[in-house]
Amino acid sequence: MSANARGVAWEVLERVERDRAFSDLALHAALRDGELERRDRAFATELVYGTLRLRGRVDVALAQVLDRPLGRLELRLRQLLRLGGYQLLALRDLRAAAVVDESVKLARTGGLERATGLVNAVLRSLARRVELDDLVYPSMAEDPAAHLEQWCSLPGWLAERFLTQLGPAEAKALADVFLEPPPRTLRVAARSDREALRERLGGELTRLAPHGLTHLPRDPVRDPAFERGEISVQDEASQLVPLLLGAGEGDTVVDCCAAPGSKTAQIAEIVGPRGEVIALELHASRLGLIHRSLARTGWRNARVLQRDVRRGFDLQGRARYSRVLVDAPCTGLGTLRRNPDARWRLRPDDVARCAETGLSILESAARYVEPGGVLVYSVCTFTPEETDQLIERFLESHAGFRIDDPRPYLPGDAAKLVDDGGAVRTWPHRDGCDAFFAVRMLAPEKNR
Repeated sequence: MSANARGVAWEVLERVERDRAFSDLALHAALRDGELERRDRAFATELVYGTLRLRGRVDVALAQVLDRPLGRLELRLRQLLRLGGYQLLALRDLRAAAVVDESVKLARTGGLERATGLVNAVLRSLARRVELDDLVYPSMAEDPAAHLEQWCSLPGWLAERFLTQLGPAEAKALADVFLEPPPRTLRVAARSDREALRERLGGELTRLAPHGLTHLPRDPVRDPAFERGEISVQDEASQLVPLLLGAGEGDTVVDCCAAPGSKTAQIAEIVGPRGEVIALELHASRLGLIHRSLARTGWRNARVLQRDVRRGFDLQGRARYSRVLVDAPCTGLGTLRRNPDARWRLRPDDVARCAETGLSILESAARYVEPGGVLVYSVCTFTPEETDQLIERFLESHAGFRIDDPRPYLPGDAAKLVDDGGAVRTWPHRDGCDAFFAVRMLAPEKNR
């Protein structure tokens, strides 16, 4: 049944909703186990991520042609209609009749024989409404929250957050950007020629990160340079975070919450063979990601250890370190372009829960920073609870720690990202990269 791109996408979408699976992992497993040609693999990827990004808009469209609430349909049928609806709404170069016909075939071969009539009728009706431009959505001017929820495909609670934090104009701009695929961005190893790679791979030099390429036309993972460790897939904002440590040749850096290892490998390159990265990760299943990142890039100057940072490092070595990075687990709302399923998986109370986890990790890590040492906190999100408010809470209870100006450690254009409070903050709709928040702090001097 899943021998074609649409079948694979259907199975992945079902897993994402039924099991709350991560879409990238579920898709990778389905493509790995399948036998699709490259073109079909790309189509399946587009169908999965596109359907997840536009699910809210698709659901509103389906509601206008269904004779019953979409939520009352069984999960498998609901996902098939969403898959077909996405193609009709967003992939206008596909023939509507072919989309309907292929959806009906999937229903017939995928255990929904009894629902083939419903699939045919609903999608044909939707195709007519699309052709006549006869679907109704609330406008931003009349009802901003409903527009963000229905047209921009945000859960209601998240739409309200966008409006409260950013105001209507910026909320709309950010929500629109999150409906687009992210640019293909990579970090070039220092030993490699960035300009030569740009000429061969295409794309552009990154504006903010000093060693990046972005807007690549093809997946760089399939290029031999990736296997040779010359390039690593890493968002431009992510590439800036390790720079805030101010590390150099021969330094030792503790990288808390290190998986999947892109920043670990970057730091390993910065400190060089005479330096060391101590990469800590709580989850055993994710330790392999760090090892693979280091092995592929060729760095052997890292120790990868399973540790719950909240309970302490227990490194059985030095008691304190001059540079510690806490790239804390968070809601990840800044990465909704590349992780579109997160908008549907997250719940409103996840924000407070992630903030408490991040604060506890930061407080524990702070105990291991030597006097005058550097503590960097970063998250790929923008909620006040996980960013400014968390740092305020930390500084209130940790006398002597202070925010340090990060601009001397950033390349020229990136220095403009520093706000009045000394935090580095990026936004997809302003800066073209993921939304990140990072603060460089200094521990109190010993005799202060």
